[in-house]
Amino acid sequence: MSQGFRIVGVKGFGSLGVKPRHLLRLLLLSALGFQLSACEEPISVDYSGPVAGWSHYGADAGGRRFSPLTQINHENVASLRVAWTYHTGDVVKTSPQGLGTSFQNTPILIGDTLYLCSPRNKAIALDAETGQERWVFDAEVDTTGVMLTLCRGVSYWRDPQAKVNAVCAERIFMGTLDARMIALDAKTGMPCGGFGKGGSVDLSEGIGHRFPGEYGVTSPPLILGDLLVTGAMVLDNIRVDAPGGVVRAYDLRTGALRWSWDPLPPGRKYIEGIDESGENVRYQRGTTNAWSILSGDAEMGLVFVPTGNTAPDFFGAQRDGLDYYSSSIVALSLETGEPVWHFQTVHHDIWDYDVPAQPALFEFSGPGGPLPAVAQATKLGHIFLLDRRNGKPLFPVEERPVPRDGVEGEVLAPTQPFPTLPRPIHPSTLSPSDAWGITPLDRWDCRRKIEYLRYEGPFTPPNTKGWIGFPSYFGGSNWGSVAIDNTRGLLITNTSRMASVLRLIPRAEFSARMASAAEAGDAPPIWEPQEGTPYAMTRDFLVSFLGLPCSPPPWGTLVAIDLATGELRWEVPLGTTEDIAPLSIGLPLGVPSQGGPIVTASGLIFVAAAMDDYLRAFDAESGEELWKGRLPAGGQATPLTYRTHASGKQFVVIAAGGHALMETTQGDAVVAFALED
Repeated sequence: MSQGFRIVGVKGFGSLGVKPRHLLRLLLLSALGFQLSACEEPISVDYSGPVAGWSHYGADAGGRRFSPLTQINHENVASLRVAWTYHTGDVVKTSPQGLGTSFQNTPILIGDTLYLCSPRNKAIALDAETGQERWVFDAEVDTTGVMLTLCRGVSYWRDPQAKVNAVCAERIFMGTLDARMIALDAKTGMPCGGFGKGGSVDLSEGIGHRFPGEYGVTSPPLILGDLLVTGAMVLDNIRVDAPGGVVRAYDLRTGALRWSWDPLPPGRKYIEGIDESGENVRYQRGTTNAWSILSGDAEMGLVFVPTGNTAPDFFGAQRDGLDYYSSSIVALSLETGEPVWHFQTVHHDIWDYDVPAQPALFEFSGPGGPLPAVAQATKLGHIFLLDRRNGKPLFPVEERPVPRDGVEGEVLAPTQPFPTLPRPIHPSTLSPSDAWGITPLDRWDCRRKIEYLRYEGPFTPPNTKGWIGFPSYFGGSNWGSVAIDNTRGLLITNTSRMASVLRLIPRAEFSARMASAAEAGDAPPIWEPQEGTPYAMTRDFLVSFLGLPCSPPPWGTLVAIDLATGELRWEVPLGTTEDIAPLSIGLPLGVPSQGGPIVTASGLIFVAAAMDDYLRAFDAESGEELWKGRLPAGGQATPLTYRTHASGKQFVVIAAGGHALMETTQGDAVVAFALED
């Protein structure tokens, strides 16, 4: 379920010991050229095009992240300027857990109002044209034990039975870090008293005992028909009997539970009981959870659920079949919550290769089409294109043999599924000869580490000596998901390409080390306990002694795939080292990213996400970078775009608050860009 990462020593990229005078001169000239172009005469703004909003986290319930807007186009995108900036006031740079806030939010637009949530669950309404604050509701969450302090979005519903202007006729729904679902009046921000108890439903009901911060909601709920459907985030690698990953549907008016899907293998039922703490347990513990964003098809009556790992991530001998739905896309009946079909992207996943991205619905026009389809990106850099009706692959998927010699007691799957088209968008080989470095010395250091650690492809069995994860548990793709260009038949997504180093730690070694640290009064090592198994574990990123990645660049890319043929249309590096290298040296190597792209009918892709503080625009046809705008903090979020009325401008809005685990620039800004007139 990993939703972020930490790169120890990479923030400064080390002291390189070189004098990049020539590079700096080029960078200064480039910067001067950018400033000169920014001073050109503003162009005339065309007000004749379409008007469009952004009513869901992914633009629509199907997660396409596509806008029909055309006011901003290839000819004028270089004239984008900051139109307004809003500060939430909710930023924490450190916490008792050592991590601060991460502003990963994508607002939604309803009418002329933007709705968003801050990392600690403040729901906020803004004037979409000016950024002026209309109301704020503070959920006053308890963040004790919370490792990832974030809220990715809110959802909206208009009650068709309510009178116009009636209280709570329009509602904003927000899940919280302390496991509540809150309903607010969209006009005032006041709780809707008829929903649950005083406007809130307790999502911890029936979950049983939870450690502080172990169970909560970080993604916006799916609103479909008269139902709200939500999963929850469960912390990785804590214990075997982690809180269960149940997905539940609630009545949008009353908050009454309508159905629940307990992700158990077919034919298995859980008998409700009382746990050791005296709490009621209605759902099986330790099952796969659905922490990311759900999609829905109202006409087909289906909810599409991307699932994470069964607890814990890196040892599965004690799962007893509970990973039947792990690392899968599952189609549930909207009416009953029963599984209609599921497609598993990794069998018996013990690598944290869960499905992090929102499923994206599209119409397939290739062989056998047209037909309703769904695209699913994974951390492996695999993209599966499936028939939305039955989950069958639209292009062949091969079951290929993989290594099986894991640690004692582990039983690994003999094969894993590989899509033939689209081909994986992340490399699956890494040898000592691939070791990268900016100097011969750190390249030698990386080669030595790769030689020592085991690596036999992405499904290298976990072991006690150490192995390389490539793709890493970070991805590949992550929660930023994909964008679907309806006009050009393209799938757009960003990827990260950092290798990780991982090790299983025998329980005796773990216990002795923890006891030794406690006795000496030292800080314990950052090891993940995996309680209830024979092994704890540790993981980090594979870097040289300078803090530079050992895998070759690009470390981040933006790609486009032809949806009709499955072929790669283009691929370009995404981001520079400007905000992570000494002296702000902006090497165009491509860097890791969190967040995703959007695409417009005018053929523009907007994406931030990378570890430098920019929002960028790319040409959807070629991948050429056309513009970039400086942000006050890291843009580890997905933008949105909208135009509220015929005489209005098209805005592109991005949350710029950074990502605590990525160590990007932290802040609390919502930044809107528009054309100058």
